[in-house]
Amino acid sequence: MKSNPQTLRIGIAVAIVLGVIAYLAVTSVNAGKSYYVTIGELQAMGSKAYTRHLRVAGDVQANSIRRDGAGARFVLVEQGRTLAVNYQGIEPPPDTFKDGSQALAVGTYGRDGVFHATELQAKCASKYAPAKPGAAPATAALSSPAAQK
Repeated sequence: MKSNPQTLRIGIAVAIVLGVIAYLAVTSVNAGKSYYVTIGELQAMGSKAYTRHLRVAGDVQANSIRRDGAGARFVLVEQGRTLAVNYQGIEPPPDTFKDGSQALAVGTYGRDGVFHATELQAKCASKYAPAKPGAAPATAALSSPAAQK
């Protein structure tokens, strides 16, 4: 049986295209990975910490926020350990990003000891804190007749 040269060329082209698609799929999956670590785990990772895309969470230390346009510098605290963070993202920090709020920074750890974040999420600590015993819920105070006068 004779091989047609055109069939051979098409087969090679198809193999190349499939190989490129497989390569792109594998590299894009690896690029999208980010590991969640605590501040203590990050500081114990050694040189591995400098090569991975990471997620680190903690409480924003009081009086540590320094805003710079759409970016911010601050310190995260978790179980007595601290981590300096430099956030330079596309969007400014969220409104809930304040002293004492819980924050999640996504980015890379630099050899300078600073976590360089490109994404930042925060939730207000007081908004999600449990109600104090004997305190009326906020919605009840707003709907009472005395509050409407």
